[in-house]
Amino acid sequence: MSPRRANEQERKRAPSQRSLRGLDGLNFLLADVRDGLGPYLAVFLKAEQHWSPGAIGIAMAASSIATAFCQIPAGLLVDSLRFKRLLVAVSGLLVAAGCLLVAFHPQLAAVVAAQVTLGAASAVIPPALAALSLGLVGHRRLDARISRNESFNHGGNFIAAGMAGSLGYTLGYDWIFYLVCFFAVASAAVVNLINPAEIDHELARGGEERDTNGQFMAPLSVRELFARKDLVIFLISVVLFHFGNAAMLPMAGQVLAQTHPGSDTIALSACIIAAQLIMVGALRGRWARRWRLALAGSLFFWLPWPRCRYAAFCFHSSRILTALFAIQLLDGVAAGIFGVIAVVIASDLMRGTGRFNLAQGLVRFASA
Repeated sequence: MSPRRANEQERKRAPSQRSLRGLDGLNFLLADVRDGLGPYLAVFLKAEQHWSPGAIGIAMAASSIATAFCQIPAGLLVDSLRFKRLLVAVSGLLVAAGCLLVAFHPQLAAVVAAQVTLGAASAVIPPALAALSLGLVGHRRLDARISRNESFNHGGNFIAAGMAGSLGYTLGYDWIFYLVCFFAVASAAVVNLINPAEIDHELARGGEERDTNGQFMAPLSVRELFARKDLVIFLISVVLFHFGNAAMLPMAGQVLAQTHPGSDTIALSACIIAAQLIMVGALRGRWARRWRLALAGSLFFWLPWPRCRYAAFCFHSSRILTALFAIQLLDGVAAGIFGVIAVVIASDLMRGTGRFNLAQGLVRFASA
């Protein structure tokens, strides 16, 4: 199919408002679900269960390792399967089951098993949401759609962090787990708002090339994919960026549990809320495609340095709360920009290859 004909077909795509609202709702509700328990687990295990730092590290690492190893299979799965709505619903329910397991059985074996489940499920959700977005609106409107997705995602994180802090402070840490379960079950219901007939599954995996018989061409093999220098260079850039901009919030959660007992969840939630507010306005979709390379270059160059330097200076001082707040504001800028341009660049690089979601899995693996 010629690019001109593909663009003409995309202009005619008009998904219903019901499906688009369903996508909005999914991004809002899954904001707290896709990251599992996050830094709250470290606070819960340290302050409520009195776990040692080593055991907490094992529990936190289990989720991270499972997520990292499941990223590429998750991308292949989303590319291959047509029932993407069911994938999202099942992943959300698995997160809910893992949270309940941690809440009712906070022993090391059970928590590690739950964290592995949470990590595997959370690896499926982002590429599935991006695939649904591309399958509904097409490449031409994807940048604006991803920007809208990120706004609802960070708005959901903002609401969830406020509720988690309030519930954890007033009713106990267990209610944070129940909150995640509520959002997960609600997302499984909201996914039904998306009309499956409006999803172009071939387009959803980045495939739009047809052979002489009018049939869609087979997706690129993994070997052919890694032969693309543009993708390899982008993945290397992502790895280097995340080496310098690694997540510091779980470690800070343990420090807060020791230095500010009783107010740790409130302080942690305030930092998350501040970051989410920055993320919502960090980048508009129309700039994502026009300035994607310039934004990526500037983001990779200047942001990790002040964030890590400030953290190293303040984590061992009395100004831990000030340091954590500033670090999260910088992280909000990074996540707001990166969350949009990573998907937009992946869609541009993989257009016509049928490997859009596999490329997302590779990017997230590089980010792990």
